[in-house]
Amino acid sequence: MPVTVFEPPSAADRLLILNKYKNIAMVGLSNNPFRPSHFAAIYMLANGYNVIPVNPAATEILGRKCYPSLRDIPEKVDIVDVFRKPSDVPPLVDEAVAIGAKVFWMQLGVINEEAARKAVAAGLEVVMDRCVKIEHARFFGGLNTIGLNTGVISSRRMSLT
Repeated sequence: MPVTVFEPPSAADRLLILNKYKNIAMVGLSNNPFRPSHFAAIYMLANGYNVIPVNPAATEILGRKCYPSLRDIPEKVDIVDVFRKPSDVPPLVDEAVAIGAKVFWMQLGVINEEAARKAVAAGLEVVMDRCVKIEHARFFGGLNTIGLNTGVISSRRMSLT
């Protein structure tokens, strides 16, 4: 039966994703240090994740080889983290499936219900309109890292039940 409505993962599910998977291909990672993707990559690298830059306009970002597409990455990818406009997302789902990714993660402001349903139907876990850095910080206590201390998210431990 086709997926008709995308159901976002719970906080517990997002925590499990961040605990289980460590290889993140960041599609649209910018070499501009003032872009959100750059901040997110630095943060995730500092917290033990393997960040694989994907940007056809660069050869290296943050000292790491940059790939023009997901299909060009020679290593295992767990999470495809997308920093692209919503209309660019559907073909990325096909690439994520082709490389055997487990999670398709669309960053804050990247909302594409069609792509989310397509990814779920293909067996991927999907997170949409959330920042991987902020979610990690929410669960592991790094909200003040790299200048993000909004006070919007409580420092109290959340119940996952």
